[in-house]
Amino acid sequence: MESMAGAARRLRLLLRSTAVLYLLAAAFLLGSAGVLYSRFTFAAFSDSYTPPSPGCRPDGEGSWSIGLFYGESPLKLQPLELREMWRNESAAWPVANPVFTCASVLDARSPSNFVADPFLHILGDTFYLFFETKNSITLQGDIGVARSTDQGATWKYLGIALDEEWHLSYPYVFSHEDQIFMMPESSKKGELHLYRAVDFPLQWKLEKVILKKPLVDSFIINHNGYYWLFGSDFSAFGAKKNGELEIWYSSSPLGPWKPHKQNPVYNTDKSLGARNAGRPFVYNDILYRTGQDCGETYGRRIRLFQVKVLTPDNYEEVEIPFGIEEPRKGRNAWNGARYHHLDVQKLPSGEWVGVMDGDRVPSGDSVRRLILGYIAFGLVTILVIVSGVLVSAIKCIVPLSWCLPISAKRSDSISQRRSYFQLYPKLRWLFTHLNRLGSPLQGRINPNNCSGRSLLALILIVVLALTCIGTHHVYGGNGAEVAYPVNGQYSQFTLLTMTYDARIWNLKMFIKHYSRCSSVREIVVVWNKGQPPVNSDFDSAVPVRIRIEDRNSLNNRFKADPLIKTRAVLELDDDIMMTCDDVERGFRVWREHPDRIVGFYPRLANGNPLQYRDERYARQQNGYNMILTGAAFIDSKLAFDMYWSELAKEGREFVDKKFNCEDVLLNFLYVNASKPGKTVEYVRPSWAIDTSKFTGAAISKNTQVHYQVRSECLVKFAKMYGNLAANKWSFNGRTDGWDV
Repeated sequence: MESMAGAARRLRLLLRSTAVLYLLAAAFLLGSAGVLYSRFTFAAFSDSYTPPSPGCRPDGEGSWSIGLFYGESPLKLQPLELREMWRNESAAWPVANPVFTCASVLDARSPSNFVADPFLHILGDTFYLFFETKNSITLQGDIGVARSTDQGATWKYLGIALDEEWHLSYPYVFSHEDQIFMMPESSKKGELHLYRAVDFPLQWKLEKVILKKPLVDSFIINHNGYYWLFGSDFSAFGAKKNGELEIWYSSSPLGPWKPHKQNPVYNTDKSLGARNAGRPFVYNDILYRTGQDCGETYGRRIRLFQVKVLTPDNYEEVEIPFGIEEPRKGRNAWNGARYHHLDVQKLPSGEWVGVMDGDRVPSGDSVRRLILGYIAFGLVTILVIVSGVLVSAIKCIVPLSWCLPISAKRSDSISQRRSYFQLYPKLRWLFTHLNRLGSPLQGRINPNNCSGRSLLALILIVVLALTCIGTHHVYGGNGAEVAYPVNGQYSQFTLLTMTYDARIWNLKMFIKHYSRCSSVREIVVVWNKGQPPVNSDFDSAVPVRIRIEDRNSLNNRFKADPLIKTRAVLELDDDIMMTCDDVERGFRVWREHPDRIVGFYPRLANGNPLQYRDERYARQQNGYNMILTGAAFIDSKLAFDMYWSELAKEGREFVDKKFNCEDVLLNFLYVNASKPGKTVEYVRPSWAIDTSKFTGAAISKNTQVHYQVRSECLVKFAKMYGNLAANKWSFNGRTDGWDV
C-alpha cells in the first residue's frame, strides 16, 4: 500500500509539472488550429447518401473511372455530355462523364477501389463494357462487366467475368469465327492467356496459352494478311519499364507466333508511348495505335500513332495529335490528372464511340500525402519539444537515479539478475550523454525580452504552418471538390451571372474559381451596361459566353436563352464566393427536386402587411418561404418561360420600376404555378463570402432601404399572385443534414 501511495504521489507531481502543462497546452493549441483549418478548407458535410462499404477506398494506384465519348471520326471524339443525352427519369440533364466508377460495382463480395482499362464489345444495340476492377478486399485486379442498352447513358453492372488467383487487367475482347475471345493481361502468372466465352458475358474458359512470356497490355489485330500481336515484356534483360514494345505475327489469332525481326521495336523513354493504351483501330484504311505517356506519372496521357509500315521485317509509325481535348479542371475533373486507355469502335450508323479511363490524382497520391503529412506532424513534435527546452518549460535532464539497480527477487535466476546489472551501466551512459546534449539548449530563450518573444513567435508561426500542412495532407483527402451522383449518374449545369463594367475585376476572380467546379459546363455572363470584356480577359476552364443586353434590367437574368444546352442553370451573383463542394451539393439537391428553386440564401416573408426578413430572422422563426436567386439552381425552361409569360408582365414592369425584386417575383411565380407543395429548397453552404461588402458595388449596400423596397414588392406581388407566407418550410427537414 505504501508503494502504491508513493507511485500515486509521483504521478500527481508529474501531472503538475511544467513539462506536462506545457505539452498539454501545445497539444490543445495545435489541435484547435488543425480543427479550425479543416473547418474552413475541407468539405463540412459528408455524403450521407453513400452507404458505408469497403469499396472506393483511397488507393495508391489511383481512383480510376470510365467515361464515354462520341464523334463522327475516331480522331475527333467529344465527351458524352456534349452529345446532350437527356435521361429525365434518371435525374440527369444531360448525362455526363464518368459513366462508370468504383461505386457502380455493386457487389458486396467483390467491391472495387477503382475501375480502369475499359474495352467495349457491341452486339446490336447493346454495349458490353469489360474493365479491370481492383477488389477492395483482396487488392487484386479482376475483370468485371457491365451492360448498356441506351448507347452508354446508363449501365447495369453484371458481375465478375474472370477471377484468377493472380492479377488481371486489360481485358482485350475480340471476335473470331463467330466466337468471342478475351486476352487479359496476366503478367503476374508469367504467361499470356486466351479465354473463350462459353456463356457470354460472364462465363469464360481458358482456350490457350498464347505465349509463355509475362506480356503487359497486349492486343491482337488482323491487318494486311497477318494477325499481329503487340505487347510489352518488362522482365526481359535491359527492358525499360513502360518504354518497351514487341511484335509477333501469325496466320491465326491462336498462333503459332513468330517474333518480329526488329524486336523489341521500342526500348525507349517511358514518356514516348511505347506501352499500349487500348485497342488499335483502322480509319480510312490506315492503322492507328494508342500508347501511354508515363513520363510525369504512370498513365499520364494517351499518345496516338499512325502506323506507316507493318511487315514481318519492318515497323514504322508517326505520332499525330490526339483528338480529345486535355481536361483543364485539375483534380475536380474525373480525368484531370491522367488518362491512359482508349477503346474506340465504329457503330453501324457510321458514328464512332469510345471508352476511356481517367483519374483525378497521380499514381501514389494517397501514399505520398500520408508521408508528407506525418513528416509535418513529426517536425511539429520536434519543434514543440525543442522550444520547450529552450524556454525551460521542459527540463532536459534524465535523473541518473533511474539507472540504479533494483532489488531482484530471490527466485530470479542468477543469469537473469546478471543481465539486469549489466543493463544499468549502459542506461547510465545513455542518460548522461542525453543530459550533456540537452544542457546547452536549456533556457537559451528568455520569453521576457523582445528578442526572445520574437523568436518564440517565429517558432509558433512555423509550428502552426506545419500543423496545417500535416492536417491538409493526412485528413484533407486528395484536394478534389467533385460532383455528387444521383442514381449513379452525373450531369452538368450552366452558370449564369449578371454584371456590368464596374465589377470587371470581381468577374475575373469569379470565372477563374467557378469554371474549375466539376459540373460547370459553361458560364454565361449577362452584360447589362458598359464596355463588355472579351473572352481573352478570363482564365477559364470552360467556355465563357458574354450575352450583351440592350437595356440595363434585372429581368435580363431570367431571359430565355436557346444557346443554353443544360436543363439546370445556377443563377449566381458575381459577388458571391463559395466552395465548389457547396455548389455541387446544391446541384445534387436540385437534381432530386428539379421543380423547385434550390439555393443557399433563405428568406422569410411574413406579417400583415408582408415584410421581407433576413436569414437570422428566418432561423429564429424556424422556417423560410423564399430562396434568393442570387445563388440558386432553377430549371431553365420552367423558370424562364414562367418569368416571361404574359401573367408575369406586370410584375416585370414593377421590377424595372424599383430596379429590385426580380428574385422575389420568381418565388411568387413558382408558388402561383405549382401544385400544393414545396417550391423552394435550402442548402447550407459551409461558408460564403459577399465580395460586394468590400467595394460597395451593389444595389443592396444600404440594407435598410433595400429591405424596405423588397417589402413593397412583397405587398405588390401578393396582390397580383397571391400570398406565399403560408408556404413556410422548416430548417433541418432533409435527411442528409445539408439544410441545418
